[in-house]
Parts: sequence; C-alpha cells; structure tokens
Amino acid sequence: MITFLCLLLMMASLGMVVLVLLHKGKGGGLSNMFGGGVSSSLGGSAVVEKNLDRLTIVCGLVWFVSIVSLGLLLKPAS
Repeated sequence: MITFLCLLLMMASLGMVVLVLLHKGKGGGLSNMFGGGVSSSLGGSAVVEKNLDRLTIVCGLVWFVSIVSLGLLLKPAS
C-alpha cells in the first residue's frame, strides 16, 4: 500500500508541474518562455482553460490525499 501511494504521489507531482506550466500566464512569467506569449486559437479557448483548471484541481486533490495517506501510514505508533 505504501509503495502504491508513493508511486501515486510521484505521478501526481509530475502531473501538477506539467499542468501548472501549461496554464496561460497573466504576465511575463515562465509560461512566456515556453511559448505562452504567442496567441493561438487553441490556447485562447475558454473551454480549454476550464478543462485545464479542472484537471489541475483533480491532480492537486490526488496529490493532497496521497500526502495525507502516506503521513498517516508512516506515523510512528505512540
């Protein structure tokens, strides 16, 4: 169970990094360095942004649950 949660945590962490970098930047940040400053028809879609937000929230929840679960499982017995 601990191995599964560790793998889930690693995948969720990588997913969070990728999903956050895919978000459209509000200013001249890291997203502009990877081409976020270039406007495209796909990147400007409100539906794409909503789905990206939802995926990021779900990935964040999976990350949070795996952290809390691992913390409870690895907690030393009192």
